[in-house]
Amino acid sequence: MSLPSTFPYKKLLVLTLWLATWTLVNSDFLLIPLWPSILGLLSVLLLRKVIAGLLIGGSAGAILLNDGNPVKAFVAIFTDHLIPALQSGWNISVLIFTLLLGGFVALIEKGGGIQALLNRWVRASGSIKKRIQWSGFALGIVCFFDGLANSLLVGKTLSPLARKAGVSKEKLSYIVDSTSASVACIAVISTWIAYQLSMIREGYKQFGIEEVNAFALFFQSIPLNFYCWFTLALLAAVIANNWNIGPMRKAEIRRVDNNSILDPNPETYDQSTDGAWRAILPLLVLISGLMIGLYVDGAEGGLLPFSFGKLAAAFGAADAAKILVTVSAFACLVAFLSNLSQFKEESASDIFMGGVLNLFTPCLILISVWILSSTLSQLEAAPVLTGLLKGNLPPMFFPAAVFVTGTLISFTTGTSWGTMGVLMPLAIPVALAMGGVEAGDSLVPITIAAVFSGAVFGDHCSPLSDTTIVSSIACDLDPLEHVQTQIPYALLAAGLAVLVGFIPAGLGFPGWISLLLGAAILISLPRIFKNPPTTQT
Repeated sequence: MSLPSTFPYKKLLVLTLWLATWTLVNSDFLLIPLWPSILGLLSVLLLRKVIAGLLIGGSAGAILLNDGNPVKAFVAIFTDHLIPALQSGWNISVLIFTLLLGGFVALIEKGGGIQALLNRWVRASGSIKKRIQWSGFALGIVCFFDGLANSLLVGKTLSPLARKAGVSKEKLSYIVDSTSASVACIAVISTWIAYQLSMIREGYKQFGIEEVNAFALFFQSIPLNFYCWFTLALLAAVIANNWNIGPMRKAEIRRVDNNSILDPNPETYDQSTDGAWRAILPLLVLISGLMIGLYVDGAEGGLLPFSFGKLAAAFGAADAAKILVTVSAFACLVAFLSNLSQFKEESASDIFMGGVLNLFTPCLILISVWILSSTLSQLEAAPVLTGLLKGNLPPMFFPAAVFVTGTLISFTTGTSWGTMGVLMPLAIPVALAMGGVEAGDSLVPITIAAVFSGAVFGDHCSPLSDTTIVSSIACDLDPLEHVQTQIPYALLAAGLAVLVGFIPAGLGFPGWISLLLGAAILISLPRIFKNPPTTQT
């Protein structure tokens, strides 16, 4: 007797895997701390429901932490993981910032400013679709000061334009994600810099060296941060050549089949561009306000005299959570006042709240990620993976090994900062110890860059990463679809980082040679492996 075709095989498999958690309680198996992450990833893939999959993984973590007691585990999900996550000032600011930007974009879109901007693009020469993609690339570079803010701002701002111009949600999410953490990680002035410098210092402290010029080491690591640079170079090649591979090609084909591409003939559009200021002004207030606010809040000893070093230090010391919420709220007010005269049939408050409510479910996804990440942290999942570094590796392969280990940690835990925090204090002492401090010192900048690169990889690929999720929800895309369409590009950049970047750097090759060679390969790939056009260009 055969089972009906509607039999819930996948649900039954997930349930079986979840019940198997009890067999791991009190077990000595080395990889048990990784089980919640593995179960969460499998559940998301099998059920295709992100929130449910993440919570299944989080519940498994709570079960392991509470010795298999289901009652204690259920209570602990709230007391030990949910409530602490919601007590974090940064987490709350991310939620508020996300919701406010939803209302912000709804106001400027409904007010006609987005359409006026689109009209300007239409009137210009060249490809409408490409101009919007290049705009996403450029805006991602401009918003270098924070990865999450970058993703939300660029994604929510360009989504209406991209939808009308025939850019798929998947392609826009790829652009948004690739220019968020990658840019923030190599930017000397960003909300990341203070944490990055502190991790470098911590690595030296673990080796017994208290005084170190962490800023100089960070500068040396920038041209060696191969994954971030290759990600940006690959993105430019993809946009320039409309190069769609793997699941991304299927997504672009679906976009064509839906007949949602703009007519490239400018004469078929309303040519009014008078209302563009209603979108430009609020956007300028938001971007400039974030940068000015970070400097004013973090600058020590007064705003003057101004210097590049003082600006970098201010961005690192500023209370980014407070600035994100305050400036975005003010930008919403500017958007409200700028577009108030345009709202005739629907009140501005209803439009704003509609935009806010559209992002409520994505916020639940973020909260689910934090619950799972909390259990992984308490299970000390990341240190288990750092065991991969142990052993006798030749110095030439050490940076590549650090990078690969970082990718595994960031992918399975979903946290770039957590990866830096776990890996940097371990990797720097090993680099220093290889042949003595003087010999190892030349290996340190490459090792630092390898840690940063590996940490950013998870921000691009992991369904557990808040940056991955924010990038997808900002473009109104299911996070799993974003992961599936972006991962081939991320793996390509990562593979090139290993073969062309970190291994040659470990052998002593100058970083600039690796960068030029990698860029040349990435530029050539779309020309060598051409695919038929799937969308209008």
